[in-house]
Amino acid sequence: MKFLKTPIEGVVLIEPQVFGDDRGFFMETWQAAKFESAGIDANFVQDNHSRSTQWTLRGMHMQTEHTQGKLVRVTSGTVFDVVVDLRRSSPSFGRWWGAEISDLNHHMVWVPPGLAHGMLVMSPVADFLYKCTDIYSPVHERTLAWNDTAVGIRWPIPDGVQPNLSAKDSRGQSLSEIEKFP
Repeated sequence: MKFLKTPIEGVVLIEPQVFGDDRGFFMETWQAAKFESAGIDANFVQDNHSRSTQWTLRGMHMQTEHTQGKLVRVTSGTVFDVVVDLRRSSPSFGRWWGAEISDLNHHMVWVPPGLAHGMLVMSPVADFLYKCTDIYSPVHERTLAWNDTAVGIRWPIPDGVQPNLSAKDSRGQSLSEIEKFP
């Protein structure tokens, strides 16, 4: 497994070793000792699975309490996965980073607590799985505006296409309005 640093402090792009032959493939997606050696000490308490259609944009989500670290991956399709650093003490505060993850490249992303997270489905359908270090707490959930100009995320959305948003995601707060972490 390769653990690659990103421009956002604590966010890691993970390239698992994939063993394939004419029958298919095998890969290890989690092993505590390997992740700990890479500086990721996570105790997962919840697994989630979402299926979404093309141009669905989910995010940018975070929780003010029960903050969640997330290990995300795609088992079918392709998504553009994005994080925004909301930790005031971080050198990357207010910045975003994104990567294409898919069932073909098998990449995973570690998103530590204190970041807003979202994704855009680029394939006709995508299955998105993520392990969380704390429970989902709707009362503590906040949404950063996916299109906030102060953050400037460059989503790979073709001209003329409007992303499919939930009502909650269409009402996201700006970077100046949303609660932040120390």
